[in-house]
Amino acid sequence: MYINREYWHRLCFSKGWGREYHLDTVLEVLWMLAEAGGQLLLQPFYYIAIILIMLIYRRQVLLERKLFHVRLHSWGAQTWRTVLGGLAAGACVSLISLFLGMSISMEGIICIWAVTLFLLLFRVRYLCLAYAVGLLGIAQFILNLAPGLQGSGWIAEVIRIVRELNMPALLCLAAVLHVAEGLLVRWQGAAFAGPLFFEGKRGKLVGGYQLQSLWPVPLFLLIPAQTAGAVLPWTPLFGGDAWQGGFQWIAFPIVIGFTEMTTGLLPKAKARVSSGRLVGYGVVMLALALLSAWWSPFMVVAALAGIILHEGLVWLSRLEEQKSSPLFVHPVDGLKVLAVLPGSPAEELGIQAGETIAKANGTPVTTKEELHAALRMNPAFCKLEVRNFAGESKFLQRAIYAGEHHQLGVILAPDDQAPFAVRMRPISLIHLLRPRREGESANRGARRSGGGHKSRSADKGQTPLKQDIQAETEG
Repeated sequence: MYINREYWHRLCFSKGWGREYHLDTVLEVLWMLAEAGGQLLLQPFYYIAIILIMLIYRRQVLLERKLFHVRLHSWGAQTWRTVLGGLAAGACVSLISLFLGMSISMEGIICIWAVTLFLLLFRVRYLCLAYAVGLLGIAQFILNLAPGLQGSGWIAEVIRIVRELNMPALLCLAAVLHVAEGLLVRWQGAAFAGPLFFEGKRGKLVGGYQLQSLWPVPLFLLIPAQTAGAVLPWTPLFGGDAWQGGFQWIAFPIVIGFTEMTTGLLPKAKARVSSGRLVGYGVVMLALALLSAWWSPFMVVAALAGIILHEGLVWLSRLEEQKSSPLFVHPVDGLKVLAVLPGSPAEELGIQAGETIAKANGTPVTTKEELHAALRMNPAFCKLEVRNFAGESKFLQRAIYAGEHHQLGVILAPDDQAPFAVRMRPISLIHLLRPRREGESANRGARRSGGGHKSRSADKGQTPLKQDIQAETEG
């Protein structure tokens, strides 16, 4: 028996049942959310996302140990902070999706994740919804050009799933997620920056930072469904008349994140630039997705634009870094500070990355050895003259206690004797699973070339052989 819902609503309020009706609706929505939460916990994708993030942060910690013999970050703490950030982003995007609407099945979610994991085999930075949705949009456009193509077996099933994907809605979702990603980069991006030694122009080593962060985002999306329960008091953008039959929640865990490198800016400044560009990218993609919803042939243009514009952000960042002057190189009259260890004497003194140590205990210092010797002149106390970003000198002093870092916790920009340098190469899932094996093979290559960390050229007073370490820069 069909009951007219509008008539039922009027009847409830005329009889004084409105409060009970609203209570039942709220309880029904809460029950649906609980079921969606159970779906999230039963799906493997959220756990896969967290494991991938843990592997990426673990790799960063291994790089720090290899370069500086200390650990600047805790991969466990970083993972926990990104999980919290992802939960906040998921809650905000899920609220926005209430008005956008979504039409996706569990088969569609599996299809998107399958494409994402396939792309991850080539590059870590392809772990982005823009690439997976863009490729699926192009695939859907090609399949629609041949409506008679059906296939057989599992191929037919895949073709059906791809054709049924609501691409404008997915493109809108990807756009909103990039806006959320830009805000997360502004909030947390600089905190996850890790110092590295890069090979700069003409082979000279320079200091820099790799800003790498990913967030597992659990989304709870509202989708139309034929249920006997409540009906939304509004009609979301996508879905049309399908919302008249009811709705339900579905869990859709995804990963958002970025990877950048900089040798010419401080991490906070680079994070601000990346944040603004990601938000701008999201706004442009949202406009293109809405156009594709209004005129369906425009969908393939929006899908292509999602990939091309994302690659354009990578190219623009890389071009800027090539043209910029390196910030973390030693001047002729001091030592440039690359980073400061958390909780170290240098942090207590207020020394910041990018500043220059000019004197230690009244002695000018231009090399690490001179700094170490100057600090040993008074093992119990140190006085430093440090130049800030404006070129103004500040005078710092502090007692030195037994067991503290021999350089007060300061990580200096590289010199010509640094045995390790990072060469920027694409990083894939395979590299994440075997970071130690790569380091061991690089060590063997260094020993074969020059006997350990020094080569024959080093014995002649030239630059020693640098061991290359792979790292992903584009994001």
